[in-house]
Amino acid sequence: MRTTLKQYFGYDEFRPLQEEIIANVLAKKDALVIMPTGGGKSLCYQLPAIQLSGLTLVVSPLIALMKDQVDSLKANGVPAEFINSSLSAEENFQIQEKARNGMLKILYIAPERLAVESFRQFLKEVNVQLIAIDEAHCISEWGHDFRPEYRNLKKLRQDFPEIPLIALTATATIKVRKDIVEQLSLQEAKIFLRSFNRENLTYFVQPKQGVDYQLKALLAKHKDQSVIIYCSSRKTTEELALQLRREKFSALAYHAGLEQEKRKETQEKFIRDEVSIIVATIAFGMGIDKPDVRLVVHYDLPKTLEGYYQETGRAGRDGLMSECVLFYSYGDKMKQDYFIRQISKEDERLMAEQKLDQVIEFCELEHCRRGYLLKYFGEKWETVNCGNCDTCMTPREEFDATEISGKILSAIIRTGERFGINHVADVLLGKNTKKIKDIGHDSLPVFGIEKYFKKEDIRHFILALMSRDLLRKNDGEYPTLRVSDKGREFLKYRQKIALSKPKNVQEKSVVKREDDLAFDGELFRKLRAFRKELADQKNVPPFVVFSDVSLREMSHYFPQSLESFQGITGVGAMKLAQYGEQFLEIIVSYAREFQKKELIIPLRQSSNKVRTEKSSKSESSSATFQKTKELLLQKLSISSIAAKRGLSPGTILTHLEKLIEEGGKIDIAHLSPSEERLKKISLAFKESGGSMLSPVRKILGEEFSYEELRLARMFI
Repeated sequence: MRTTLKQYFGYDEFRPLQEEIIANVLAKKDALVIMPTGGGKSLCYQLPAIQLSGLTLVVSPLIALMKDQVDSLKANGVPAEFINSSLSAEENFQIQEKARNGMLKILYIAPERLAVESFRQFLKEVNVQLIAIDEAHCISEWGHDFRPEYRNLKKLRQDFPEIPLIALTATATIKVRKDIVEQLSLQEAKIFLRSFNRENLTYFVQPKQGVDYQLKALLAKHKDQSVIIYCSSRKTTEELALQLRREKFSALAYHAGLEQEKRKETQEKFIRDEVSIIVATIAFGMGIDKPDVRLVVHYDLPKTLEGYYQETGRAGRDGLMSECVLFYSYGDKMKQDYFIRQISKEDERLMAEQKLDQVIEFCELEHCRRGYLLKYFGEKWETVNCGNCDTCMTPREEFDATEISGKILSAIIRTGERFGINHVADVLLGKNTKKIKDIGHDSLPVFGIEKYFKKEDIRHFILALMSRDLLRKNDGEYPTLRVSDKGREFLKYRQKIALSKPKNVQEKSVVKREDDLAFDGELFRKLRAFRKELADQKNVPPFVVFSDVSLREMSHYFPQSLESFQGITGVGAMKLAQYGEQFLEIIVSYAREFQKKELIIPLRQSSNKVRTEKSSKSESSSATFQKTKELLLQKLSISSIAAKRGLSPGTILTHLEKLIEEGGKIDIAHLSPSEERLKKISLAFKESGGSMLSPVRKILGEEFSYEELRLARMFI
């Protein structure tokens, strides 16, 4: 399996739990996999699918997700297709024929297909060996994204009682996990639960004050990077996207009210790096397999912590550091309270209230946000300071809050314990609102007694006093406040209390982890531009060619040969053959121009024989060049030297270029292309106006290999 992992996906080692899950699948046992977004869930069924003799059926909820997955699999040399409503009847028929004839390893389908009897019959005609249910939480009414069509999946167990079934999700509370097992009739399923901790994500909650300025500062910091901004309403997405475009940001709106074609076009532009910012409702994202989103912003308050975790999980799926910023105001909470009160079913309304209260609690935390999230999903978290959320990075300073706390409690009692946060704050600040005048609260002794703190500050203190149980919410339709017995005791005995100071709005930087590579930014940009060019030619998203992780490694290690290049994360056999020479050309040329040396790529656990053998020899650069030189002096061809040395022709050419650069006088006349071909190549170099190979090959066509062009360049 390790060999297959490197050959098809370009990885040298498994991520946590992948190996155990794959072993369980190959043992033909059911499994429930709960693994955070970006944790490598897909590989848990894709890798076994390559080894299994028949077809792996994958149920996936969104069309865009299927397309991205299939594009990536095909780029890695895995025969895969999808069947959904985006294809014509003829296209669906052709794919079904491929499956019948054993020409596919993986077939993605939408859950709605299982309601069609003829499709169920088709599945019985193919050699299904494994069934994978992606986004399995959609089957549970207790989940945050219940989809009735997922209930069709029960039919799969009826039709294929002996076939192993693997259900996968990124977010599932204990209640949802039990429901998934029951709904899918998983048999003695092993539950694989990987930590919900996304170490590469930094969590910030910022007061929603001057939000437009804060947002622009964030977007400027993430210039030319992929960003998702979540809003609560369609109207806000449209207005904010328009505002950002006026500010010269590349932004588009996305929501369920747009025509299907427009939604598809917007999504494609984002995936293909043609637009960098998507301003969206929660309708956007579940079907996005884009690994390089660097910032997720919640412009408005999320409704649930499950939704918040799922949405923030779209950042940094490639494992690189990314930011998650939530703008919080109590006004947003009041808006959501209004909509929740419109829910007619009492149990649904109470659940919505409970979910929103948990979000508010998360926003008002004075301790680790990461720890709170993990505990919410039932995970133990003993670390006091995660070092990568705003509360841990900049702990709030405490002060003697006895006086302001006394004023707040007194104001609540004086106003009859019948009002909410906003009214109490307005009374303390002496606001002459119509409501205050009509009730006569402007004549109370507490009216206008607070001169130092702002309304947001008072709101912060009220919530802090609620967390200390000095204040409580009244039962009933409206969120009014009352003073608890503990609060009355505090007033009676004039007790002391320390509270944290209100948080100031300030920009914070992402913490840099020790495993982040210091890569060459200019080379990274060049490689990124070339990746986009290739992706456009092949009509696939750029990350299908190579991920940002791969490009960063290339821009750090400066590999100079195919042997070195295959040590880069994400470089499998197919991509090495397809893209190796082209990317190497850019890297080698850049390294030569700016005098960058190749760095040794640390040997990761791998079954790759070439790399292991090379490392075990620990051969120095000068020694390996000398061996090549000795064979050149024997007038051997490049291919003969490559065969004798067990290296690729491209690597031998790199040795030759180095030997010439270092002033070595070597007679290589026997390697020269014919006079006619050399003349054609020379003219093409002049026409291209540079020394890069790709433009020359475009001029000359595929009749001239990269190896011949590299050789000719030495003679020219």
